[in-house]
Amino acid sequence: MTRTEFGQAVHRWRDRIAPEAAGLPVGGHRRTAGLRREELALLAGISVDYITRLEQGRASNPSAQVVEALARALRLSTTERAHLFRLAGLALPGPETVPAYLTPSVQRLLDRLTGTPVGVYDASWTLLVANPPYAALMGDPSGWRGNQRNAVWRHFLGPGTRARHTPQSLRAFETAVVADLRAAAGCYPADQQLRQLVAELRANNDRFAKLWDSGTVSRHEAARKTIDHPHVGPLTLDCDVLTVAGSDLRIMIYTAEPGTEDADRLALLTVLGTQALVE
Repeated sequence: MTRTEFGQAVHRWRDRIAPEAAGLPVGGHRRTAGLRREELALLAGISVDYITRLEQGRASNPSAQVVEALARALRLSTTERAHLFRLAGLALPGPETVPAYLTPSVQRLLDRLTGTPVGVYDASWTLLVANPPYAALMGDPSGWRGNQRNAVWRHFLGPGTRARHTPQSLRAFETAVVADLRAAAGCYPADQQLRQLVAELRANNDRFAKLWDSGTVSRHEAARKTIDHPHVGPLTLDCDVLTVAGSDLRIMIYTAEPGTEDADRLALLTVLGTQALVE
């Protein structure tokens, strides 16, 4: 397969997706009914320049992570996804690697939760998809690359999150996510990216290394979390994590009790999106 064929396929599939179907605003004059390159870049977490070079056949050998991100953003079926991997000259990811594919049925579920913050993570807690309310609540992830998208890395080595913790909840959270990562490493021992993530965390954070080496097991429970938002203030929300059978995907959903001040603030965030509030 040639670079041109890969780029043509990406362009063709980009043209068939209406922006509103991908949860994007439709304002302004558009020369195409499909996604702009900038919009595809936003959805896939890939630079606009790289997508341009891919479509024009000026970039070669896209990584499996790039192809998988494009397949998610383009909402490809299983057959189309397999074809895109073949066009890239890559083998389709097998059962030995952490699954990162969102089926059309899961995507349709997310499409229906337009007023609810929803983020989808893989088994290693790498963020795959965040809808606009989730980005507004937890911070816009569109510019995050590599390990910046991994919740465990962000907690132990990065900037953390907006979630507030007590000493007790912090211990429970850290124990649970390290246990999750250990379980993922056991299920997918051949996943090189996961091995590199664990090695970096062990080498650079003593707390992670201690928890990892202790072999502690734990599990996530439904919880109420307080999110310190820089513009609307604190929101205390219910946080539930749903798993997708057969794919190890985790769907994180934040909701507020109706009629409360937290519900009002969450509704305001949903309307405002990720734009900064201006007095």
